Amino acid sequence: MTVFRDALGVPHIRSPDRLELAREQGLVTARDRGWQIEVSRWRSEGRLAERIGAAGVEWDRFARRVRLADTAQRAYAALAAHDRAFVDAYVTGVNAGLAEETGRTGRRSAERRALDEQFGSLTPHEPWRAWAPLGILLVEHALFSTFPRLLWNEHVLRTLGDDAVDLFDATEPAYGSNAWALHGSRTVSGKPLLAGDPHRVLELPGVYQQVRLACDEFDVVGLTFPGVPGVQHFGHTGSAAWGITNAIAHHVELFREEFSDDGLTALGPDGWAPVTRHAETIRVRRGTDVVVEVVETDRGPVVLDGLSVRFPARVASDVGISCLLPLLRARTAGDVADALRGWVDPVNRVLAADATGTVLSFDAGLVVGRPWQDRRLPHDAWSPAARRGPWHRLAEPAPVTDVAVDANERPGGVARDLGRAYAPPYRARRIAALLETPSALGPDDMAAIHGDTLLGGADELLGWVRRASGLSAGGEALRDRLLAWDRHMDADSTDAALFAQWRSHVAVRLSAHPGLAPLYRPHGHDALFEPWLAVAVRVADALPGLLGATSLGIDGAAVVRDALELVASSGTGPDAWGDLHRLQPVPVLAGVGGPVVDPVPLSGDSDCVRCTASVPGLSDLSSRGSAARWVWDLSDRRRSRWGVPFGASGDPGSPHATDQLEAWAAAQTVPVVTDWHLLVQEESSTQADLPQPSTPLPDAGKP
Repeated sequence: MTVFRDALGVPHIRSPDRLELAREQGLVTARDRGWQIEVSRWRSEGRLAERIGAAGVEWDRFARRVRLADTAQRAYAALAAHDRAFVDAYVTGVNAGLAEETGRTGRRSAERRALDEQFGSLTPHEPWRAWAPLGILLVEHALFSTFPRLLWNEHVLRTLGDDAVDLFDATEPAYGSNAWALHGSRTVSGKPLLAGDPHRVLELPGVYQQVRLACDEFDVVGLTFPGVPGVQHFGHTGSAAWGITNAIAHHVELFREEFSDDGLTALGPDGWAPVTRHAETIRVRRGTDVVVEVVETDRGPVVLDGLSVRFPARVASDVGISCLLPLLRARTAGDVADALRGWVDPVNRVLAADATGTVLSFDAGLVVGRPWQDRRLPHDAWSPAARRGPWHRLAEPAPVTDVAVDANERPGGVARDLGRAYAPPYRARRIAALLETPSALGPDDMAAIHGDTLLGGADELLGWVRRASGLSAGGEALRDRLLAWDRHMDADSTDAALFAQWRSHVAVRLSAHPGLAPLYRPHGHDALFEPWLAVAVRVADALPGLLGATSLGIDGAAVVRDALELVASSGTGPDAWGDLHRLQPVPVLAGVGGPVVDPVPLSGDSDCVRCTASVPGLSDLSSRGSAARWVWDLSDRRRSRWGVPFGASGDPGSPHATDQLEAWAAAQTVPVVTDWHLLVQEESSTQADLPQPSTPLPDAGKP
């Protein structure tokens, strides 16, 4: 087995055998991202508080209640032998790599040393269990669904009434993901081109890891979740490639439960039925242990008091691991579609292409069909809606003969309309407009799309500015300046900064409006859900609709006018949007070391193609955006491009911890280097150096 590195430290792993390759991928991941994957593993087990103290209790309570570890064990037990061997080999490599770092003679990571110093003792380490990668995949997607939106809708229903739900439920937050495909008839090479960028929390280290995996069966470059073998959402096998966006499907459901007085049964659509119930203890480092009651009904785990959740992965005992090897072996776009027929959660829109010129668009995932009106709120557990309907795996491909764009917008056609509140259509429309050119396009042309800063939603808000009346001379001057602005959120734009200031004042005024005051009543849910239930955040996501909410006593014209006057009278403003809009990444664990990143100024905004999301009225700093950028060329993989926000390494002392930040902040990508002679070979483990696959602990028992 051999590991090569390119100039950015990206690992290119080569082995004759796929199991040796999986072991080496696990070993390299542990070396490059050891701290990150350990934290993810602790989260999956619901044992974060054992290492970080009371700060981990909220997550652990959720993980225990939702049964992440048990679901991962079930899914692992259900794997076919060849898939289980692939996961086992990866875990063997991870354990070998972590043993280097956690052993008494090893160099402990800066984060682990910081944690040791904080608590005055060594942070305990245990080898990974065999099902750990499945648990990490669940962690990545546990809250990556629409069920937190259902919690908010329920809160709005209880505080403002049913009519107010749709004021917030019209759209999902503007940030999402982009992906687009060009048929060969539109490219300089005559072969298809795929590109895009997933938008997620900007975690440090990044949520995606660049990697190349090569053996006798396949040779794939792509972006993977650290801690999970193979390549999941974005990959290029040389002759086939794929990328995804979230379908915003209503695939995870909530149910209001009613329990008997003794708590042993719950009322379902067919009457009272037994529930499973047991207690688990969360061990808290240097703190008081916490006992959690774990309850599960026929609908699913009771994740919050009185509310159960039905996750496809738990219903199916499947997290999609069986897709990974077929994806790596894919030679055609049809192979990609066939591989993803086994995908589970979340439901994704997929674009796939191959070197023969075929381009396909399809959905992949497990979903229950619901009428549109039944995707709005939690269901009563005793209603017919609580019956478990047939689950559908969606992977019926449609050919693309020109251009296809997916940006989380409401899809055309009833068959693909699987959700309720989609992202606004601005990003999708803008990408389509940028692709509508008579010139043939190549990989280098994708940078202009990745970096586009036109704020599609600006006109909807500026329509209120256009109608503003009764303004002072200063207010009129500001109104005219905003209306003349080109709507681009460039870091050096003073007009963009003025617009953002005005928008923030609008958000603050709406958040404080008496008509919305009932929303501030306690929602009764864990603090873990506060990002989805904070009033100011939800108001910022729904500004246009709320300005017109006369039923709540909101005078939108007055709010807009007052905000204009406040900005106009505030004196000198910031030099530019980038003075306000800066990068604020989220560390794997707050306050526990990690790479240091300067708050670089950023172009873009929440519903720009160049997504750098912030929360107007709370902060203009950006903690969410493009977690990676990718361009897959099907004429020659060497013409493909990629990039991540920070770097290949999670080690704060590595030169590759943040060496991609400058290019990422400029919305640039770098070529994918695949020629082995252009890479540098590093000293690597041999098969003899690695423990054999029996090393992972058995899957039986609880974590």
